[in-house]
Amino acid sequence: MNRKVFFLACFMLLISAGIQAQVVAQFRGLNRDGVYSEKNLMTSWPEEGPALLWSNTEVGNGYGPPAITSDRVYITGEVDSVGYLFAYDLKGKLLWKSDYGKEWVVSYQGSRSTPTVVGNLIYVCSGLGNLTCFNEKDGSRKWSVDMLKDLKGRFTMFGHAESPLIDGDQVFLTPGGLGNNVVSLNRFTGKQNWASKGFGEIPGYNSPIMITLPSIKILVTFSAYHLMGIDAQTGKLLWSHEQVNVPVAERKPGMGDTHSNSAYYENGYIYYVAGDNNCGTKLKLSDDGKQITQVWNNKAIDNYMGGFIKIDNRIYTGSESKRSFICADAKTGQISDSLKIGTGSLALADNMFYYYNQRGEMNLIKPGAQKMELISKFKITAGTKEHFSHPVIKDGVLYIRHGKALMVYDIRKK
Repeated sequence: MNRKVFFLACFMLLISAGIQAQVVAQFRGLNRDGVYSEKNLMTSWPEEGPALLWSNTEVGNGYGPPAITSDRVYITGEVDSVGYLFAYDLKGKLLWKSDYGKEWVVSYQGSRSTPTVVGNLIYVCSGLGNLTCFNEKDGSRKWSVDMLKDLKGRFTMFGHAESPLIDGDQVFLTPGGLGNNVVSLNRFTGKQNWASKGFGEIPGYNSPIMITLPSIKILVTFSAYHLMGIDAQTGKLLWSHEQVNVPVAERKPGMGDTHSNSAYYENGYIYYVAGDNNCGTKLKLSDDGKQITQVWNNKAIDNYMGGFIKIDNRIYTGSESKRSFICADAKTGQISDSLKIGTGSLALADNMFYYYNQRGEMNLIKPGAQKMELISKFKITAGTKEHFSHPVIKDGVLYIRHGKALMVYDIRKK
């Protein structure tokens, strides 16, 4: 590596670190990987569960987990067909609430995504695909973009579920239009930077990730039948990975297009779990970021929307077909262990898994190179409708959203 390339790489890393430092809270933690950097947490729970610090049963209909900062809790919910962003202090006191317009009220009524907090701004995407930027201090609206009117986007069958991704002065959105399939907007004004035509498909319910290489940044997100790698600065489509388990003639909304899990990148490899189509997949990314090669694919790794976590050489996630929590070898894709505790959503903190299954049970699981161990569990009894939300952990506190209810538990080691 010559000196010019070396200094360019260092500069890109410094810029990336600065951008990352701006992000205060977002979907599945700072790296969107479900891993929370908490320590000194309980290693087991009482039969009734950890102590409940507070709860609120008036956050509106929704499935999106909250975003937690050092002093506030932000969560979205639908009330009488209108979407609201609620701001609470860490003791549960309502500080303000602001509406962001109509919310999704068709299939699985309610809000879907997690607010993204960057500096003093909050970004919210509705189930109708509309993006709104709020002032963190008082909830005043800075700007908004209507996915249908402004970007000629298209609806999915189950509502838009994208949690906004910020990189520098950009915020990204997947409207799913024929021209504006994926777009970059200025995060301070909402003005469009670029548009990618992608494959002209509807969105895939996905919250994107960013891969930062020395020479390029790559936005990675799903449309209905393709995982796409897009140059984050220009919008150019670099590569794609087609979802092939549903024949082209049978493709329609609700058939093989539900990809809610964010991809994961590590050391030259991209991992994704698209349970409604290709399922568990590992891809090799070229050094320049412009090509991919499939390493393995396993149809048995079939989680739809609960997320997955990679630890060392193991991948953990829920299985839709097996109704289990499973562990797979990251080198081969072969399943090595499972716990028959239903499918669900996943987080990791202090080397323990927090697995919220769709039966409403919160499970504490110890990972292991050979065998996983279920340590404790308790039942979430408050709230409404399906148990789809992801666990969130911040400062020794566990946050669980169940429909109109938000429960806040003390999980600090005594």
